[in-house]
Amino acid sequence: MKLRVQCDLHFQVDTATALILMLRPLSGAQQRITQSSYLVEPDVKITESKDSYGNFRQRLVAPVGKFSVRTCAEVITTEAIDSAPGANFVEIQNLPNPILPFLLPSRYCESDRFGDLARKIVADALPGYDQVSKITDWVRHSIKYIPGSSDAPLSAVEVHQRGYGVCRDLAQLGITLCRSISIPARLVVGYLYQLEPMDMHAWFEAYIGRRWYTFDPTQSDLRGGRVIIAFGRDAADVSIFHQFGSGCILNTMDVQVNLLTDTL
Repeated sequence: MKLRVQCDLHFQVDTATALILMLRPLSGAQQRITQSSYLVEPDVKITESKDSYGNFRQRLVAPVGKFSVRTCAEVITTEAIDSAPGANFVEIQNLPNPILPFLLPSRYCESDRFGDLARKIVADALPGYDQVSKITDWVRHSIKYIPGSSDAPLSAVEVHQRGYGVCRDLAQLGITLCRSISIPARLVVGYLYQLEPMDMHAWFEAYIGRRWYTFDPTQSDLRGGRVIIAFGRDAADVSIFHQFGSGCILNTMDVQVNLLTDTL
């Protein structure tokens, strides 16, 4: 399917402020970018580079006054998501080196504190894909998904204690439980077609059977129409924007995902 995705950010800037943004979708095996634009108003210099995970990041200094960023892309992506019940667990000694960072505890995913719970959840599941499916189902049924219920990222411990959260929170708890039983997992941020309410979305991927598979605790059916912007260990790696200082306020963010063609 072919989608047009768009994100508009509108800031009020009281003091010239350095921003690091992560808003341009990736091209790769899961999706192909056919057209993209990146507009800022007023016009300022933008420097783009890639981070250690291969995500595009943009650096700029927002001037005083009203400042806006508009990104738009046309993307060919899949209508369905691969699943592989029974796919095997990959032993740690056989993991490729680039996968190892996604096995360790990180700022918002304290996987060294969830081993007992994770082992209880997956007690009757085959090692690998089936364990991650059990974890995803447990998060979906145990943590209430409430869009807009938290602004700042929460750790897995905090989400577990609260019992509710936004998509990012549920994904990070799933990641934490996977890592606690030695399954590498990473956070993904992007767009999801027909998400309600429409916004940026977060889900996670787990490394099983020598490849990454998609899991989403907020959705009862694992559907396609996903456009990836970035992935990382947790929310600290994939924020769509970082500001430095207090002189810049995000007033509004508008996200749109529209279907251009459903078959190609």
